[in-house]
This record gives sequence, C-alpha cells and structure tokens, in this order.
Amino acid sequence: MRLPLLLAALAVFSSAAAAQTRPTQPQPQPPSTANVNLRPIPDGPGKRVAELQGLDKVTARTQRFYAPVGEATRFGTLAITVSDCLVNVPEAPPESVAYLTIVDNKPGQAAEKLFAGWMFASTPSLSALDHGVYDVRVLSCTMAQGSSPPSSR
Repeated sequence: MRLPLLLAALAVFSSAAAAQTRPTQPQPQPPSTANVNLRPIPDGPGKRVAELQGLDKVTARTQRFYAPVGEATRFGTLAITVSDCLVNVPEAPPESVAYLTIVDNKPGQAAEKLFAGWMFASTPSLSALDHGVYDVRVLSCTMAQGSSPPSSR
C-alpha cells in the first residue's frame, strides 16, 4: 500500500523539479562546439538574412524568400523567425546553418509551435520541419542589400 503511494509522490516531485529547471525559451547555441568553422555572416551593408525555400504540398509550388534575422516572416499560415544564421569560414566547405522557430497560425485556432532548432543547408533532412502542408528548408545565409529581394522564382 505504501509503495504505490511513495512512487506516485516521487513521480510528482521529480516532474515538478524538472519543470522548474527547464528554460522558458530555447536559446540558440551553435550546432556543434567542435565545428570552429561556423561564424556569423561578416558585417557589411544591408541586413543579415536567411534565404529559405518553402514548399506548399497542396499546390506543389515552391517559393524562395528572405527572412531577416530577428524578425518573423510569413509563409502560408507559418510564422518563421530566424534567431541566428551562421556560415563556414571561406577556407572550409560551404555551409549555412540557421536557428529557426516555426509557429503555425491557423485561422480560428491557437498558435502551435512546430519547430525550434538548427537547420543545415547541406543536409535539410537532418533537422526538418514535419508538417502535412508545408516544408521549409535553409538555402543560405547572406546580407540583403537595399530594396527587398524577389520573393519567388
């Protein structure tokens, strides 16, 4: 009789302690501390942006668009926020890595966080968005100059 009660109390205590130690927002950390080749885009004129490609599986249309670092960008019902965008040093093989937070804002429903993590341009399937209607992948990290770049091709 006491053992089940003790186990239930232990489970409640451990879940409450774990909930207190979890951070409220995941902080983007570089994808690997072993990869010293990744660095932020060098400063220059323009805004730091991630070039993304979205696929609408219903219409089978793809769209390339630029998402400024630190700002939300819309693709269909998705709100995509790029927290950081890193590239390899020039002497290393080309690579772009972006920390994305993707939230689905369907009309009449509560917002649903679908993805928060690093996406790699060279291996999009390594860390992919799992959604029935949309796919999003990172193409590159760059600096956008002047007027806004073309939103689709």
